[in-house]
Amino acid sequence: MSLAPPQPSSGVWPAAWKLLRLRLLISVNTFRRARWRSKLGTIILVLVVGGLMAFAFYATRLLLGFLRSPEFTAGVPDAAAFVNGLPVVILGTAFLGILLTSFGVLLQALYLAGDMDFLLSAPIPMRAVFLTKLLQAILPNFGLVCLVALPLLFGLGSVGGYNGAYYLLVVVALAALALAAAGLSSLLVMSIVRLFPARRVAEILGFIGAVVSILCSQSGQLANFSNVSGDQMLGAANLVARFNTPWSPLAWAGRGLVQIGEGHWVSGVGLLGLTFGFAGLAFGIALVSAERLYYTGWASLSGKQKRKKAPRPARAAHRRPLMAHAGRSLPSPVRAIISKDFAVLRRDLRNMSQMITPIILGIIYTVMLIRGGGEPPPGQGEAPEWFMSGFRNLLDYGNIAIALFVGWMLLQRLAAMGFSHEGRYYWLLKTAPVSASQLLASKFAVAYLPALALGWGFMLVLSLAQHASLATAASSFLIVGFCLAAVTSVNLAFGVAGAVFDWEDPRQMLRGSSGCLSTLASAICLPVCLAFFLGPVFGAVLLGEPELAGQVIGLALGGLVSTACALIPLFLVRSRVPRLAEG
Repeated sequence: MSLAPPQPSSGVWPAAWKLLRLRLLISVNTFRRARWRSKLGTIILVLVVGGLMAFAFYATRLLLGFLRSPEFTAGVPDAAAFVNGLPVVILGTAFLGILLTSFGVLLQALYLAGDMDFLLSAPIPMRAVFLTKLLQAILPNFGLVCLVALPLLFGLGSVGGYNGAYYLLVVVALAALALAAAGLSSLLVMSIVRLFPARRVAEILGFIGAVVSILCSQSGQLANFSNVSGDQMLGAANLVARFNTPWSPLAWAGRGLVQIGEGHWVSGVGLLGLTFGFAGLAFGIALVSAERLYYTGWASLSGKQKRKKAPRPARAAHRRPLMAHAGRSLPSPVRAIISKDFAVLRRDLRNMSQMITPIILGIIYTVMLIRGGGEPPPGQGEAPEWFMSGFRNLLDYGNIAIALFVGWMLLQRLAAMGFSHEGRYYWLLKTAPVSASQLLASKFAVAYLPALALGWGFMLVLSLAQHASLATAASSFLIVGFCLAAVTSVNLAFGVAGAVFDWEDPRQMLRGSSGCLSTLASAICLPVCLAFFLGPVFGAVLLGEPELAGQVIGLALGGLVSTACALIPLFLVRSRVPRLAEG
């Protein structure tokens, strides 16, 4: 039996072009057969992207005009070196960005797409398959990078008066760096998948990506950009100068482009030649290595052998009397469904990446509230005393708003998609001896308990940090508990109405209309319930009555409204639960 690969019917580049052309035809036909609203949305998106690129180009010109102004040069003596070092930073950032983002795309293309076995068995060169996969991974990331990098680099060339060769070589240099980054990323993917399962790597990658994206999007809330001193500008210029070193391969492309733009052809061509040689060598090695590693089977199997786990000893009920008593108070079907859902949520990191979002946002807003000191901004001192007193009371209850916000975000995932999360296996619950009320109660508990624990956790930290009184803290805990129960019921009711069980992508778990209505209804229900709780408190303060009396009245009114909001939606959809997944 021969282990030689089958003889291909064409060369590498014709076969790769054929695969890319087929992929392009699929995209074109998808656009042609789409609805007119989708076509119009795509055209508008393209126009918006073009407008953003034009805006970035002119904004770059204005920014560089400021960098060359006397005000900036007074704070940064070597402003010319700072401006010349910007192409190095932009190209280096583009290389690292493509290297990191291509990892997830190549992981999906090489291991999770499901078409590699079909392509490798086709009468085409194996190297053409990997070349096509790498190019498909590069093109989306390359396009996104060009949306940001090209306007900046073209703006630098326009302000600096660079020659025409600069603009052409900018695109070529970005393409070369993208090829090198994708090649190195493919080898990194194969090495990691050799040690860990591909799906587990994808889950971890999604978890890390969610955390990083949230931190980056909210970093401006914690940073203070209002007071920028000359020392800070000088520090930024020195940081750029550190990247612009002649011995760094990441600096060769940027320095070469600047040299060619200024007319220094010998040094510029030499640096760009080194860049293109490095990129071609990295891409070639990655392409040949990927072919050999896949053909020998090294890159397709996990090298980590699974060990048989020892059975866990049964947990004795007497060790946790409180938990055992709480478990006995619930019907056995409800306990079983709750245990099953908590196990699924705990073991799938994609769920954890969605749940980490409210935690991070809550931490950010908690820090902002603590930094404020619980005092309103001073302003001009013209506000009346009753307004300032009400504002201080509002800040005292700001911890409730943060706790409800993080709980509300978590419930958008746990409650609204509680039924849809069962997927194609919902028939197991449908045929089980479980009533509609028990199923609703179990799904309510699975969504409500984590949100309540998270909200109360933030409440405890903020109450201790603000030195809240015992009465205020106890009232706040009750308010959060009642409001989250109402929001859980509203989201769960819309989740029943818009449940989808034949989804392939987790983003398709809920119908679009039901998801929008769920968010809107819960966003309305939350402040309405909160108004019944806090309205009497602020009214008592403004009227000069004891705050405790307002808290008691608010708990009574708000408790009744929240209980009604928690019971009525579930009662309305209770008859619909037995008919789910029958259409």
